[in-house]
Amino acid sequence: MKKIISIFVLVFVLGCSDSDTTQTGDVGQGGSLAVFAIKGNYLYSVDQMKLNVFSLIDSEKPVKVNEIQIGFDIETLFSFGDNLFIGSRNGMFIYSITNPENPIKLSSVQHFTACDPVIANSTHSYVTLNSNTTCGNNINVLQVYDTKDLTNPKLIHSRTLTQPKGIGFFTADYLFVCDDVIKIFNIQNPAEPILVHSIDRNCFDLIIRNNTLFAIGNGGVYRYELNPSNIKDIKVVSEVKF
Repeated sequence: MKKIISIFVLVFVLGCSDSDTTQTGDVGQGGSLAVFAIKGNYLYSVDQMKLNVFSLIDSEKPVKVNEIQIGFDIETLFSFGDNLFIGSRNGMFIYSITNPENPIKLSSVQHFTACDPVIANSTHSYVTLNSNTTCGNNINVLQVYDTKDLTNPKLIHSRTLTQPKGIGFFTADYLFVCDDVIKIFNIQNPAEPILVHSIDRNCFDLIIRNNTLFAIGNGGVYRYELNPSNIKDIKVVSEVKF
């Protein structure tokens, strides 16, 4: 159900925004629970065990050109630059797509069994681990990895939260985390994220595009206007209830 809602929100976001692409050349923008990403002429998707690669060179006839076994319980896919960051219930995997039809594994890290969204920028990766009736152990934390060397991720921070799920960046300074509320951390020092504000909304994923936040919950999608000059200046723009 959450994946269906996320697809709906992706369409909603594209309908509410301009036609530009993101800085990494992606088409559209999904949340941290996304299971697919478009990079250039290729679509990447994950299922429970594999990374699938589709060529979109002929947009009217997409062709599957590769599939790569990753492991078990694969859950999420995030792209940044020429790399894919894949979250599973047991760890994070990083693949290079410098050769877009043949992704190459650069590294992986293992953690306790838990549901695992992951996002990344040019220097660090952020992972939330949460446990519910399907995810396993009672682990609920935010983890930060130094991934300047993509072949050797290093855990530099771990912080206990309530039950964190979706995550997203706002500018280079802030990380939004869906927890019991939407928690906003200053990540200017990634090794010591500082909680600076929160939004009283219980959601499982979010999409941040420019200065707009789409918060996705089981009961609806909520659109907020953000102010990069004042992180506490957040205005509700609209909401769509299911």
